[in-house]
Amino acid sequence: MAVYVSIRGWVECDSDQLEALKGIIFRNSDNAYSGGWGFPAKPFNWTSYVFYGGDLQEVDVSWLRDLLSEIAALPPRDEEESRVLGLFLVTHEVEGLTEWQIRDGGLCEVPGSERNAYLGV
Repeated sequence: MAVYVSIRGWVECDSDQLEALKGIIFRNSDNAYSGGWGFPAKPFNWTSYVFYGGDLQEVDVSWLRDLLSEIAALPPRDEEESRVLGLFLVTHEVEGLTEWQIRDGGLCEVPGSERNAYLGV
């Protein structure tokens, strides 16, 4: 029997990073779970938010983790701009809740917070 992992969250970026982020996602869109992405219909202001939500089989989680790691490494437009930021809640049917934090150019995996336990499977 397959084990499932619920993954939902978002990435924050500027307009230049948004175009690069879309390129990464579309280059990796051959996975069965690639339909979980949501993009702003019409970007406004200075920050764009890109969302993902899906229930993945455990064997496919590495696909999304690798994709998010590539997104996390996107450079800022210049030295004064921010890097890509994001937060994903990851609920494993067996192992419980963890967080994937996109910050400082990487993807950090940390134990999930008790305050988010109500989102568990």
